[in-house]
Amino acid sequence: MPVKKNNKLLPTAKALRHNMTPQERKLWYMFLREYPVKIYKQRIIDSFIVDFYCASAKLVIEIDGSQHYSEQGLKYDEERSKVIEGYGLKVIRFTNREVDTEFKNVCETIHNEIQNRSSR
Repeated sequence: MPVKKNNKLLPTAKALRHNMTPQERKLWYMFLREYPVKIYKQRIIDSFIVDFYCASAKLVIEIDGSQHYSEQGLKYDEERSKVIEGYGLKVIRFTNREVDTEFKNVCETIHNEIQNRSSR
């Protein structure tokens, strides 16, 4: 199924690209930007804006701050992931803390997911 895109979110996505969190900026500039497979930042999927998206691997990469761990945040993320996964995409999540303290492991996990999903 082709991924739908709510174009009304384009101004918000553009603003988020210019105002990334420190952890998103770190992951983008220190790893994803130069990755040999194209990865998009702040991409619209359906009616959501995901942090990073690798179309060729059908992979969404999310970097979660503390707001994602409230009861409301967890419920919203679960519903959001179900919609995104309905397009045949896989969602992987990392905490801000993981990006800050386990950066090498985060990068290895992303690399392995892309390699595994691209080889299908």
